[in-house]
Amino acid sequence: MRPKFLSFTKSNAWKTAICIVFSVMFVYSCNHDKPDKIGAVKDRSKLPRLHATDITTVISDSGITRYRISAPSWDIYDRASQPYWEFLKGIHLERFDQNLKVDANIKSKYAKFNENEQTWELRGNVKAINLQGELFETEQLFWNQRQEKFYSDSLVKITQPTRIITGIGFESDQTMSKYSIKRPQGIFPVDDKDPGEAPANTPSKPETK
Repeated sequence: MRPKFLSFTKSNAWKTAICIVFSVMFVYSCNHDKPDKIGAVKDRSKLPRLHATDITTVISDSGITRYRISAPSWDIYDRASQPYWEFLKGIHLERFDQNLKVDANIKSKYAKFNENEQTWELRGNVKAINLQGELFETEQLFWNQRQEKFYSDSLVKITQPTRIITGIGFESDQTMSKYSIKRPQGIFPVDDKDPGEAPANTPSKPETK
């Protein structure tokens, strides 16, 4: 039995050719676009599961309010190899004791929280105020929630009621009431502080419903 071949007449040959060309272009276009579309969502680790703006949230532990977080933006990357939260536009974080008093009040221009290690990294004009009203200022501060301590290897400035302490390297407990400076640089009377420096804000209680 002879194989069958397609045959074209002169009248419809050009129409068939145009159809074949457009068909090839369409198939190539679909095949060409397909990897790009898959590639756009393939790396799920680089996409946040949650993106929120202008947020204020309270975090509880065992039914007790522990933290209040306020931030212009909040991204949660749950599929990254090390899941983390990122606050690209800064953060205001308050930690409460069992009497709902703020024992640590922290602000920074950038923050990142590592979920597995339970550690925070705060960068850029970091300011923290403890329950005694002492103001801590540095450019980078780490907070290990499991070990319940703050620490930094950067220059730190601590403004107390009567004096200002500066040094390199800093470590404290989670309430920032017991702390030490690794390499002290100087102690100055409080009157020598910058005249344009604003006074520390008084910590406040969280709202209760």
